Amino acid sequence: MWRLATLCHATVVGSRAQIRRGLTATAASMNIPGENNAMKRREELLKIYRDGLLEDTARFWFPRSVDREHGGFLHCFERDGTLIDTDKGVWVQGRMTWMLLTLYNTVARRPEWLEWAHQGLEFIDRHCFDTDGRMFFHVTREGRPIRKRRYAYSESFAAIAHAAYARATGSDRSAARAWELFELFTRWNFTPGLMPPKFTDTRPMIGMGPRIITIATAQELRANLGDNRVNTWIDRCIEEIRRYFVKPELRAVMEAVGPNGEIIDHFDGRTLNPGHAIEGAWFIMQEGKVRGDSALVRLGCDMLDWMW
Repeated sequence: MWRLATLCHATVVGSRAQIRRGLTATAASMNIPGENNAMKRREELLKIYRDGLLEDTARFWFPRSVDREHGGFLHCFERDGTLIDTDKGVWVQGRMTWMLLTLYNTVARRPEWLEWAHQGLEFIDRHCFDTDGRMFFHVTREGRPIRKRRYAYSESFAAIAHAAYARATGSDRSAARAWELFELFTRWNFTPGLMPPKFTDTRPMIGMGPRIITIATAQELRANLGDNRVNTWIDRCIEEIRRYFVKPELRAVMEAVGPNGEIIDHFDGRTLNPGHAIEGAWFIMQEGKVRGDSALVRLGCDMLDWMW
């Protein structure tokens, strides 16, 4: 799955080519050695990421993963491309659809990317929803349900896929569907008592996961649908992460805490998740960049430094 992680992270690179060229030209015209070295290194890194995205990662997964027989995407491959399982994770269906559409929207408008994304979205809509409107977690290659989780992350990834499709095609239906799924995701995750509990009430805890995914999902809806209504959710989740989970005195970001941010001094409470912390840092730094807010950038940098 390392290639998928690379693809998730690298899709932003292609959309910034003009900015990069402009920054490089500006630094060169100023004739500042330090600035020139920094810009040269930046160009080298951006080329590594862009080539890794388009010539390695995307080339490995597409069209290999496209299931032309049943729709959606196959995603269990050995490094040599050998298919080792045909079951389909619903998270992956949403994420791969979104990735293709993000490539289409920000890197190059290749018709095959849009075609593959369209069939991925059709598979999601046809096979990945239960009768109560919530989504499955794990289905067969043909789309028969295997597992449904108590939490609602499949919905967030379907939401960003629909939002990106709306941007790519102008589909009002997908725009509306993205909002419906985002509202379902936030309602399910943040309404007290709605989600079935994982533990008893003996030692209540809250997790950072729903908050970082809310930020990322809201950012994608805002970017693709041009609607700032999601800012309320972004503000809430960043503040809760800062207040409850970020512990400057420990130089750590907790994965789960008590309802008021207290550290639970047991295995579950002491568990750290660098992956989630780094994702949260990434999304918060991105929000700081969008808003020109240096305090958010600083918060994200601290989280990254402490959990790297």
